[in-house]
Amino acid sequence: MSKLPKWFQGEVYTEGAEVKNPFTQESCKLNANELSMYDFIMGSKLYIEIANTNDPGGGKLDAIIHIQKGLDWFKENNLYAYHMLLV
Repeated sequence: MSKLPKWFQGEVYTEGAEVKNPFTQESCKLNANELSMYDFIMGSKLYIEIANTNDPGGGKLDAIIHIQKGLDWFKENNLYAYHMLLV
């Protein structure tokens, strides 16, 4: 299992799970670290959507940077899941 990077600030899960792409309905099994990163990316995207409505400034830039870092991590560690769930 690939290690999470030092910059990662999300919850670290102890178990993986199957995740379904909400648009294609295709699913992919993620290990614990992949699931942790996936949820972190999706949560950061949600934060940006909320911040756009409620706070035009705030930590959006940090969230955007973390999303890109998370996507890069997925490309390096599970390219299949990256294409299945995040593209």
